Amino acid sequence: MTLGTRLFTWLRGREVGVDHLGNRYYTERSPRAGASARRWVMYQGEAEATRVPPEWHAWLHYTVDAVPGPGAGRPHRAWQKEHQPNRTGTEDAYRPPGHVLQGGRRARATGDYEPWQPS
Repeated sequence: MTLGTRLFTWLRGREVGVDHLGNRYYTERSPRAGASARRWVMYQGEAEATRVPPEWHAWLHYTVDAVPGPGAGRPHRAWQKEHQPNRTGTEDAYRPPGHVLQGGRRARATGDYEPWQPS
């Protein structure tokens, strides 16, 4: 995070909570008259928006007014996977068969394909 963000948070922000990933959530101490108080997150580690849990996302976007407490949110289900960061644009990004970086060749079409022929 930038020095400006840290300074703004220190001067104008009031911490309201921390999630299980260590992200800290803030609201504006004294909002302008007639305006809603700003809400923001200071990420623990890399700033990746997909690392905001659903209950905090709802609070950040004014869907709910109550600040999520410890253990808030839905219970973790056995079939749910752990969060994985977005890999788009990295070496770990998904590349389907035939992708230029995967050799540029894909399997031939099977017998169920008929090319269109103009009449």
